[in-house]
Amino acid sequence: MSDISNQWSTIREHVDLLSKRLVEDDLDYKERKTVQKEHTRLQKLLDAHDTMDNITQEIKLVETQLQSSDDAEINQLYQAELKELAQQQTDSKTLLEDLLHPPDELDTCSIFLEIRAGAGGQEAALFAGNLLKMYTNYALSKGWRVDVANTSTTDLGGIKEVIVNIKGKDIYGSLKHESGVHRVQRVPQTEGSGRIHTSTATVAVLPEVETDDISIIDPNDIRIDVFRASGAGGQHVNTTDSAVRITHLPTGVTVSCQDERSQLKNKNKGMKILKARIAMAQREQQQSERSAQRKELVGSGMRAEKVRTYNYPQNRVTDHVAQITLNKLDIVMQGNLDEIIYAHLESARQKRLSQPIKIG
Repeated sequence: MSDISNQWSTIREHVDLLSKRLVEDDLDYKERKTVQKEHTRLQKLLDAHDTMDNITQEIKLVETQLQSSDDAEINQLYQAELKELAQQQTDSKTLLEDLLHPPDELDTCSIFLEIRAGAGGQEAALFAGNLLKMYTNYALSKGWRVDVANTSTTDLGGIKEVIVNIKGKDIYGSLKHESGVHRVQRVPQTEGSGRIHTSTATVAVLPEVETDDISIIDPNDIRIDVFRASGAGGQHVNTTDSAVRITHLPTGVTVSCQDERSQLKNKNKGMKILKARIAMAQREQQQSERSAQRKELVGSGMRAEKVRTYNYPQNRVTDHVAQITLNKLDIVMQGNLDEIIYAHLESARQKRLSQPIKIG
């Protein structure tokens, strides 16, 4: 925070200018929205800075009183007050750091979670099903809403591919580091000799961007095909052309939805997923163009990165991104992901704090 120690007066002057701009009659809606957003951000920054300054001054005052007091009982009260003030100082410092190094704006978004079986055949599909259960249980424990958009299963009950829409607050920020390759080491149900096999599944976490933020899809670039759904769902699934396949012709991105009975509902879901995929692809392209080190980008969340290893014989899970190992795989697979998620969030926060501060 020392990087901006000489900028607070400048920031305060800029906030005053923004305040005056907000009451001007010639400000149109779009510009007003932009100015208001910047004003709110900088005002929060100033408030946090002033709060921290006030706490620091109060600590100095209490320390002075403690040094000049000979009353043991009063000194105990001073020491208790200093302890409380120290905690307030830590909390205000954390808040100020987070405002100076804000998280990704998309972190507040709902998500589309995509899980696909990788190497390992039927065992990989069974593992993908285990991951779906793990994420579903975790989401429900947080009070998030889970809605399956599309599923493709195997005859043994495994999952070839599934797309789940998870709605709630701050979901993308919590789960975005799940994107990548998940590897399982265990004796498959289909293995008779008792040998341990390694199989994989891939996970992709896409933010569900707001419709107002999307101007990326030209209707002329879309091809929509309808077909008869298959799989679980009752007799109706096999008797009507309710399933929808949407193709974005310029990129070749394709989305299929068949879990809804209504063709219109499947189309609406498919369009949301398509928009999320294309938006993420554009975002990754922009990041790549801005990055001087491509390898650094690949190591910061690209989908090909190895995320986690699940070792069943040793009841061990190792997260390669957060760099932690837990000997309670059975609990993790039931959806108790908090310890891993918190490690991800703290790691991401430390990376943000290491970046240069940008005020304007």
